Amino acid sequence: MIPEIGHFLLVLALFVSVTLGVLGLVGAQRNQPAWIGLAKPATRALGLTVLGAFACLAWSFYANDFTVQYVAQHSNSRLPTPYRIAATWGGHEGSLLLWVLMLTSWMAAVSFLSRQLSDAMVARVLGVLGLVTTGFLLFTLVTSNPFTRLVPGAPDGNDLNPLLQDFGLIIHPPMLYMGYVGFSIPFAFAMAALLSNRLDAAWARWSRPWTVAAWIFLTLGIALGSWWAYYELGWGGWWFWDPVENASFLPWLVGTALVHSLAVTEKRGLFRQWTLVLAITAFSLSLLGTFLVRSGVLTSVHAFATDPKRGVFILVFLAVVVGSSLTLYAMRAGKLKSVGGFELASRETFLLANNVLLATAAGTVLLGTLYPLFVDALNLGKLSVGPPYFNAVFAPLMVPALLLMAVGPWLKWRSDGVGTVLKRLKWEAMAAVVLGAALPFAMGPWSPLVALGLACALWIIFTAATHIWRQVRGNGRFRGGPASLWGMHLAHVGMAVTVIGITMVKGYEEEKDVRMAIGDTVAVGGYEFRMDGVKREPGPNYMADVGQVQLMKDGRVLRTLKPEKRKYFSSEMPMTEAAIDTGITRDVYVSLGERLEGNAWSVRVYYKPFVDWIWGGCLLMGLGGMVTALDRRYRRTQAARVPAGAAGANA
Repeated sequence: MIPEIGHFLLVLALFVSVTLGVLGLVGAQRNQPAWIGLAKPATRALGLTVLGAFACLAWSFYANDFTVQYVAQHSNSRLPTPYRIAATWGGHEGSLLLWVLMLTSWMAAVSFLSRQLSDAMVARVLGVLGLVTTGFLLFTLVTSNPFTRLVPGAPDGNDLNPLLQDFGLIIHPPMLYMGYVGFSIPFAFAMAALLSNRLDAAWARWSRPWTVAAWIFLTLGIALGSWWAYYELGWGGWWFWDPVENASFLPWLVGTALVHSLAVTEKRGLFRQWTLVLAITAFSLSLLGTFLVRSGVLTSVHAFATDPKRGVFILVFLAVVVGSSLTLYAMRAGKLKSVGGFELASRETFLLANNVLLATAAGTVLLGTLYPLFVDALNLGKLSVGPPYFNAVFAPLMVPALLLMAVGPWLKWRSDGVGTVLKRLKWEAMAAVVLGAALPFAMGPWSPLVALGLACALWIIFTAATHIWRQVRGNGRFRGGPASLWGMHLAHVGMAVTVIGITMVKGYEEEKDVRMAIGDTVAVGGYEFRMDGVKREPGPNYMADVGQVQLMKDGRVLRTLKPEKRKYFSSEMPMTEAAIDTGITRDVYVSLGERLEGNAWSVRVYYKPFVDWIWGGCLLMGLGGMVTALDRRYRRTQAARVPAGAAGANA
């Protein structure tokens, strides 16, 4: 009975989303107060119906209802309860329902937290989101219904993919989807601005905190995915340029450019065309990522589906969304004339250059991701584009972006003297160059790439610290300046910390793949690893071979590492669970391979200097975004807002 209720709620949600789209858009365009007034209640009703459907699916997993086909495919009676609940989004159908739940959650948040906006504008935004929700609900009901019955019911389930039986499944997909789906909000604001012909700076201020919030979730979601792959897959890698990884990275790059472009549009009323295109592109790339993950065109440990019919549906939906939004943009583009101007030496120029670099980087990643698919579709053979291509084209674009990132906050709006600013920052530049060149000698062989990466990161940190110090000294207190200023510097420092982590681990990581019997030792990164044995231990739904590896330094035992090789009862697929000793400046990592002759094992040992700084920097970036989104300027009532023209004049 519960699955039938869930299916009914999805059908009801489809009806509500269509009604919301029609009432919101038509009512706002025709200025029908009654229709406009129904937009918020309809949005909240839509959220409740989708939440109810999701709860029905989660209950089916909790209750081991193997008469539901999706539950039988992705759960098992021996599956621990936390993973059984998380298995709700462990497959294609449930993850798609999670996507819709996240979308309606964003919509509900807009309906509750946009009291400063006119009802007509909110109705347009919610109407656009209602139509987007309609597309995803149709996709769910037509091709991916999670409530399809299995007749007769299975005695037990196939079990959840062993790769997903991890804490990462509980937190990573919801966080990543909140970021993916969150970019629908600036997209909807952009469409509402175009529909209303209100193309001033006000819509940028309205959508900026929502864009930053989506960017925060996507940043943390990508970081969590990288960390999960690092410790779960047993390869010791944190980023593989996998096509599905790229599918999340693309909207992040464009979303980062959008955050900066919105700042210029809000402050100065400039870059309006650029900002609108970025808003459309960020959400379009989120939809493209959905297509890549769920169409079956990719083979990846991250991909969900292999049904081409689903891919065709998403591709058509993507074409409709992108085509209609670009058509509307083209119809209104003639009215998007910039107010005012700026000199070559100005903050606007540096932000524009940074955005061009980010957009170009996104283009190179998109090309490397899609080109093999086009070659395969044209029957021109199989082609693989891997890390050598991405590293060769991506890093050269990021170096100037990092250099500009440090200087941009020091420049004034409209016009400034770059020479004056650089002269003011000469000591920071000298310190970054000297320390960047000297620090690699302390780690090992000197490398120009390591020196360059460290110099860029230290350049950002030193200039941010100096800017903060001047701000504090000028205001006489730590709280001087708007929250967005502090958030900007915190995010920039987070990026620098991530760059340090990437630079050091790529430059000085060590790896050995060895045969180890009891009593054997191997040395990596100044540490010794001694194999003391392997014993069998049962798990809730698996049997594991657990290694006993002593981690030693200078003859002293630091701790016992216990890497595992698991075999799940419902699957013959062996799974590796690495053992990691984490420190502030390094990780040491042990992964147990296959059993060999003579009671020996294949073992991989890794030394990863500063690898945790990669994710620590991402946390700082997310924290910086939170501080920015909480800026009290975005919570003022509409009546208290400065008109767009005055905002540009006084910025």
